[in-house]
Amino acid sequence: MLLFIKKNLYRGVFYISKITIIGAGMMGSAMCFPASDNEHIINLVGTPLDDEIIDEAKKTNFHKTLKRELPLNVTPYKYSELTENMLEESEIVICGVSSFGIDWFADEVVKRLPPNIPVLSITKGLHCTQSGKMISFIQYIKEKCNNNNLNLNAVGGPCISFELADRHNTLVAFCGEDLKTLNFIKNILETSYYHINITTDIIGVETAVAMKNAYALGVSLAIGLAEQKNGEGCKEEYNPQAGLFAQSVREMRKIIKLNGGNIENIDYGAGDLYVTVFGGRTRMIGTLLGRGLTYDEASEILKGVTLESVAITKVTISAIKMLSEKGIVNIADFPLLTHIDELINNKTTVNIPWKKFI
Repeated sequence: MLLFIKKNLYRGVFYISKITIIGAGMMGSAMCFPASDNEHIINLVGTPLDDEIIDEAKKTNFHKTLKRELPLNVTPYKYSELTENMLEESEIVICGVSSFGIDWFADEVVKRLPPNIPVLSITKGLHCTQSGKMISFIQYIKEKCNNNNLNLNAVGGPCISFELADRHNTLVAFCGEDLKTLNFIKNILETSYYHINITTDIIGVETAVAMKNAYALGVSLAIGLAEQKNGEGCKEEYNPQAGLFAQSVREMRKIIKLNGGNIENIDYGAGDLYVTVFGGRTRMIGTLLGRGLTYDEASEILKGVTLESVAITKVTISAIKMLSEKGIVNIADFPLLTHIDELINNKTTVNIPWKKFI
């Protein structure tokens, strides 16, 4: 590992170290900016689904979904162009796939990694085991690859991709098993605007930031309900949103505790919940459901859009139902999550159970 006392020359550019990012979506690509500002060389490698993004970036240096020019020390590659040498020369590898791509990353990328290379995952989500236990994607990858020695770490906390690319102040947590590794990755990526806490509470942070997607859908129901009464684009009603936000945090805290995490790390989930309600795909699906559409109707409008909120809701409610049947939890403690599940899986329309929140 480099000590940041020597700069190297590559293609006429002085740099400190090399970083490879796998996944050229918005957040994975946004990570290029703090890395670039710290004078690292970045290989931005798309998944097989990112070919159009990579083709455009190669031609114009413009990222078509992030809608930003990439820094000059970023080189875009298709996944078919990823070489073993690129990985071996990298100080860290960043996993920038969505939760729907985590199996692909485990099956296709992990087996190519050099031994002990630190991996930093920006993927948010949980996996439900057959027993109803919810585990982090870090643990899931280790179990899937049958390799408990993988050096896997993750990012949690409120971070909108285009704001990170615009260098807005951002506060996140890096979590992993080894503080020395976390400090090393922090030293590589922390900037004057990208602020990083570190913690070994992987399941606490990962649970908190994964659950925010489900509950941001729940809070966004209030936006759609206001539009149902007063028309699309009307003034938002913040009391209902705040009430749903509070209930979301209560339920998220219980899920963190259930998973064995430190409930103090609800901070990262609450912050992430806050920014997610302000825009993006989760707000869109929640708003449509709040207007009174069924999930099928809303999904048709958002056809082709990746809905992380739906994926994490299905995982979590499945786990809670199994644990409820075993008498480990009381499903009545999660009325908002249950209602979100009913909207997604039971074809019902919005009817927020306010009295059950008391």
